[in-house]
Amino acid sequence: MKNSGYMKDALILFVITLISGLLLGGAYQLTKEPIEKANLAANLSAYQTVFPEAADFQIPDDAEDAMESCNAELASGKFGNTGVEQVLQAVDEGGNVAGHVLTSYSEDSYSGRIRLSVGINADGSISGVEILEINDTPGLGLKAAEPEFKNQYVGKNAESLTVIKSGSAGDAEINSISGATITSSAVTNAVNAALYYVHNYIKQ
Repeated sequence: MKNSGYMKDALILFVITLISGLLLGGAYQLTKEPIEKANLAANLSAYQTVFPEAADFQIPDDAEDAMESCNAELASGKFGNTGVEQVLQAVDEGGNVAGHVLTSYSEDSYSGRIRLSVGINADGSISGVEILEINDTPGLGLKAAEPEFKNQYVGKNAESLTVIKSGSAGDAEINSISGATITSSAVTNAVNAALYYVHNYIKQ
């Protein structure tokens, strides 16, 4: 009799857990699209800054699975602690995909996380970089948000970029901010994470 009571309690607990799981899954599916649209609207200005030729920005159907795979590979540490948070197609007036806008990040900046919006044309060249989040030192790391630094990325067409401390930067090189090499490298590696996704997860 005692055992049957345990079995009954276990069955009730199982049913409650199952129903709760189904309800949570349903709630996620219902809220997923509105959340994605809200994030898109909140960052629209940055997207337009890094890809001004785009008439619209759309979420690809396969982006979520591709980002998961990409981030697992980036976790190997090739570009430090980096990842990709969002991928959008940049669509022109005719409805053609002209390139992509990605939100990427690095955890290795001087004061922690830095998040970027990176525009990449269909030919693989960078159309723009905009800082979404940075907490670095004013006059040093915060210079990463200034045009003099971030505009260096525009037009670069390489699978990855490296930071140099001084001199004339080559096609795959970025000049560091004086006194802020750590931040310069973090920004560049966040850009590299976006480039990695484009070169490995977008069919050309």
